[in-house]
Amino acid sequence: MAGKAGRRQFGSIRKLPSGRWQARYAGPDGQPVRAPSTFTTKGDAGRWLDGIRTDMDRGRWIDPTAGRVPLDTFATTWLRDRPLRPRTRELYDGLLRLHILPKLGAIELARLTPPKIRAWYADLTRGRYPGASTAAKAYRLLRTICSTAVTDGIIAANPCDIDGAGRERPDERPVATVAEVYALADAVGPDLRLVVLLACFAGLRLGELQALRRRHVDLDNAALRIVEQTLVLRDGTHLTGPPKTDAGLRVIAIPESVVDELRKHLVNVPEHPDALVFGRSGGRPFRRATLYTAWHAATKRVGMEGFHIHDLRHTGNTLAAATGASTKELMARMGHASARAALIYQHATRDRDVVIATALDGMIRDVLDRGSPQ
Repeated sequence: MAGKAGRRQFGSIRKLPSGRWQARYAGPDGQPVRAPSTFTTKGDAGRWLDGIRTDMDRGRWIDPTAGRVPLDTFATTWLRDRPLRPRTRELYDGLLRLHILPKLGAIELARLTPPKIRAWYADLTRGRYPGASTAAKAYRLLRTICSTAVTDGIIAANPCDIDGAGRERPDERPVATVAEVYALADAVGPDLRLVVLLACFAGLRLGELQALRRRHVDLDNAALRIVEQTLVLRDGTHLTGPPKTDAGLRVIAIPESVVDELRKHLVNVPEHPDALVFGRSGGRPFRRATLYTAWHAATKRVGMEGFHIHDLRHTGNTLAAATGASTKELMARMGHASARAALIYQHATRDRDVVIATALDGMIRDVLDRGSPQ
């Protein structure tokens, strides 16, 4: 027979037939709430109740029934209601579907403990798949979702507490020489030659190149205005819109030797201001698959297999740094600054950006004057 409940100012304690102690209290709505587990001693039960009372007094009390929602239910709603860009939504959906929910989805939020998170993360990083970068992305997403649950008063604390787990450590990417960049530009073919040069010496992303229009080109001032980018979704849909952040909105000075190439290229581009600089029939942007095929053949032809097309942008940033450009100037040129920083530095670095482009031009002409880059 159970013992009598202890008399307290807050909550009640009783001894069970097993000899353990059970604690209960009335929640803010008057409904009885029982401790999730029993206690070895009456004192332990009392201290737990005292902690609950303190949390109530400080406005930090969490309804223990709120955390009974499974992670997959909460995460699905979180993703549905989150204002995300299409590519980001695709990324998060894939991370949840492939790497988070299969192991953790059925677990209630309240039972999603740090040991369970550590076990999941250890399993995720044990083999070669999915890779350290994807594991870091998955952990950051899970931590963000759990932070929302904390903010919403569903759980008391974020169970994702692995130090450094969300930090990506990408492999060091190769840097090409100016001569190698021109060799690749020659090998990729005349239609895509300028894509290679602008990806490197103007630091443009593929999406920015796909969205570049005649009205964005200022030949007189040797500059490009970046105001749009094209996203390619998994189903092949092309979406063109503003850059992801305000930092992506920028004016880039380009080397005069590349301006010469751009001027020749524009001869074959329709005169309409909205005409794509790298368009194809029907006013559509060039296909990335076509570029990747030509790029693979070009890297093989010049003996640079393993050099990715995205390494051109890394190369351009490295070459720009070699001109003496400051970190802030590089961030503004490459569109990597935060939105606030971009607004501060965008106008201040315009003159310096021209200096960077001029120095890059000197590097290029030094190679071209010595003969064929190949």
